[in-house]
Order: sequence, then structure tokens, then C-alpha cells
Amino acid sequence: MSQRGGGPGGRLRRLAREVAKFGAVGGAGLLVNLGVFNLLRHTTDLQVVRASVLATVVAIAFNYVGFRYFTYRDRDKSGRTRELSLFLLFSAAGLVIENGVLYAATYGFGWDTPLQSNIFKFLGIAVATLFRFWSYRTWVFRALPAREAVQQAESFLEQRGAHGTRQTPAGRR
Repeated sequence: MSQRGGGPGGRLRRLAREVAKFGAVGGAGLLVNLGVFNLLRHTTDLQVVRASVLATVVAIAFNYVGFRYFTYRDRDKSGRTRELSLFLLFSAAGLVIENGVLYAATYGFGWDTPLQSNIFKFLGIAVATLFRFWSYRTWVFRALPAREAVQQAESFLEQRGAHGTRQTPAGRR
């Protein structure tokens, strides 16, 4: 008999849902990142990596909102300052990874055409995404401890009972 959400199958399903939500926010962030990058690249005189860094910063802001209010909305919300600080720290590391790949391609190998820049920007985003997924879920958007989750659920049920929701005593049918 399987318990809903319990056991290895339940953990795997929860991880799959988390990866899908992370991917949805990340995919939208990818479009923001590449869109801003190409807009800056074609409408300003900014160097390639500078345009990329600015685009990454815009995408980081976009992604924080998506991760906090969609992907990880059920996670611990008690330490927002800590959460935002860690998010920015790990995002900055991802920014270095992402733009390091583009920098190496542009200045190390001289690959600077618009197509090459987009390919290496995308490759850098892909590598940085692996790091970001691991760091965000491990350090930034931490799962609530089981005891705290149970207490929140009990508190919610008690509030519902206090507001006129019909409750039946345990054991009565």
C-alpha cells in the first residue's frame, strides 16, 4: 500500500514537479535574458559581455519573483532577508559561470558574431542553471521542517474550526 507522497515514488514525483516548475520559471527567465541581451547588443554600443551581464541581472530579478511565488511558494518564508541574500550570492556565482563561458568564447577564441554570442550565452546559461538549481533548492528555498509543517497545518485547521467550519469530535461518525 502506498502512502500519498510517501516513499521513494512520492519523493521522485515531488522532485519531478519541482524540476518542472523550476524549468518553467527558468525557461521564461531564459527568454528574458536572451531578449534583453539581444536588445542591448543591437541597440547599444555595449561590449558583448557587458550586455550579457546586464541581461543576466534583469533575468535574476525576474527569476526571484518566479521562484519565490511559483516554484518554491510552499517553502519556508520566515527568513526573507537571509533568503534574498543567499539568492543574490548564488545568482552572482551563476552570473560568473554564465558570463565566463561567453567571455572565454568572445575574448579567448574570438567568437564574436551574433550567432556565436547567442550560442555561448545559451551554453553558459545551461551550465549555470545546473549550479543554480542545486544551490537554490539546497540553500535558498529550504523545505520546511516536518514538525513546523504539521504545526502550520494544525493551526490552519484550528482557525477553520474557530470560524464556524463544522468539526466532528474524533471517533464520532
